Amino acid sequence: MVRYSEELIDDIKNSNDIVDIISQYVILKRSGRNFFGLCPFHKEKTPSFSVSPDKQIFHCFGCGAGGNVIHFISKIENIDFRESLEVLADRAGIKLPTLDNGADSKKQYLKEKVYEINKEAALYYHEILYKDISKPAQEYIKKRKLDNKTLKDYCIGYAPINSNLYKFLKEKDFTDEEILASDLINKMGNNFVDRFKNRLIFPIQDVRNRYIAFGGRVLDNSLPKYINSPENLVYSKARNLYGLNVAKKTKLEKLIIVEGYMDVVSLHQRGIENVVASCGTALTEAQGRLLRKYAEKIIISYDSDAAGQAATLRGLEILTNLGCDIRILQMEGAKDPDEYVIKYGNGRFLNLVDNAISLIEFKTKVLKKDLDLNNVNDKIKFLNEIAKLLSTVDNRMEQEVYIDKISMEYNISKEAIYAEINRLNYSRNQGKKTLEKNYKRNNIIKRKEILPDTLVKRENMIIGILLNGRTEIYEQIKNILSPNDFKKEENKKIMQKLYEEYEKGNSNINNILDVFNDSEEIISILTEIMADDYEIENDKKAIEDLINNYKKEKLTNRKKEIIDSLSNKNIDKQEEINLEKELHDIIINLAQIK
Repeated sequence: MVRYSEELIDDIKNSNDIVDIISQYVILKRSGRNFFGLCPFHKEKTPSFSVSPDKQIFHCFGCGAGGNVIHFISKIENIDFRESLEVLADRAGIKLPTLDNGADSKKQYLKEKVYEINKEAALYYHEILYKDISKPAQEYIKKRKLDNKTLKDYCIGYAPINSNLYKFLKEKDFTDEEILASDLINKMGNNFVDRFKNRLIFPIQDVRNRYIAFGGRVLDNSLPKYINSPENLVYSKARNLYGLNVAKKTKLEKLIIVEGYMDVVSLHQRGIENVVASCGTALTEAQGRLLRKYAEKIIISYDSDAAGQAATLRGLEILTNLGCDIRILQMEGAKDPDEYVIKYGNGRFLNLVDNAISLIEFKTKVLKKDLDLNNVNDKIKFLNEIAKLLSTVDNRMEQEVYIDKISMEYNISKEAIYAEINRLNYSRNQGKKTLEKNYKRNNIIKRKEILPDTLVKRENMIIGILLNGRTEIYEQIKNILSPNDFKKEENKKIMQKLYEEYEKGNSNINNILDVFNDSEEIISILTEIMADDYEIENDKKAIEDLINNYKKEKLTNRKKEIIDSLSNKNIDKQEEINLEKELHDIIINLAQIK
């Protein structure tokens, strides 16, 4: 039986949006960031079936059913994991390898070789950057004010005008077929020619830190300014974001998306590390999902020219449909973030980030720009479009703030705006039964052991924080808490697996559900944790508090044991002295715990 690679399984999941798939079986209605509907796995009258587009999971708070898109198909169609993969692969047009298909094995082998070639090429270009033949590139870097740490962080390199990457790769024993598959070399007649020459090289890495492609920038004003790797065996520009492998190491409360490689590295160098670029392409849905996976709030900071503003509008639609909290950075006095941060400094740029405007405010601004509001017809058109925008705002308080602002600014009654919004909502919802937002958690799945709710919640919170993939949080707790400290057996197993993955250096633990395909109960627990909102504002502080609770609990239990032992009249004198000393230390330690 063929074993499918993690990469292939990821491709299948990424090509099948969970909302699209589940919508074929369940009527879903958006509520906030998630979608809700009546659970297809048990009878209910009040919707408790939740689908998260950003986490790509489903969870029923009634019966506990949960998982990713593969688990849903498996459960709804009553087929096994492998058959579910086949169904979804077929839907996405992805060909699965078979035992008797040597071409599939060869393709996988070739992919691995291309990854190796890309890594060798990235190091080759990077090392050349520091040699005497790279004076033009060194001067350009000096002019762009990039320091050595930034060059190292992003492995920036240089392809000289006489670059001979082909010769270098042949000396590394790669075959012509493997080299050509990387698209770093073009074959012209009998000659092999480097794709990149006399260009600054920006290697592109995926979230697993694999080198997948390259961008090459000219050192002057000649055109084309950039040449990028074409799509090939390992690279799909629509599914990757430049710099995400670096940005995901920071605390990602928000991500800033920019247009160019230079914007990313320039901001990173000046301490703004949560920045990614869309690899020279308009933002795609797959890139939108990547953004939503790693951060709740997305700040769009595209160039201030017409093309940049058009790209912003396209990106807004994609991110809105994915349930992202979007803000648009308004920049004046510079054409792009790189120029702005060099000209005005990171303080002023961060101020722009903090004051980035909402989707409604941005669209209002764009509408206003194209209309003459002194003209009656234009003003009516403007206000009708504004009402359409406001009718899409789910949060009533947020909607009211916008209505107040627009009413005052454009001298129109709030009643008129509300009337138009209500008319639009009535038309949109006519004939549809509104799903209730509130739901009850009916614990239909029987638990093996009844544990205190506070203890289970505490364990769940720790797992939830670790699922964010932040290595520094793991380092904070690993020497204090072990999986065996967890009382709930299923949580203990989850923690063991999380610790294993972190110890391997793998902080990309988004595929944790696939590890437990044989345990429906653990998948249910995991999706409940992932679907829950613990309202944690500061992960580090939350972990400190949770650790202190564990320390306090351990010390308190030990204190009770010692007191019980000391009450024994037959206790040995030396043992009594030792226990009294230990008790004294415990009392001091308990007093020191905040």
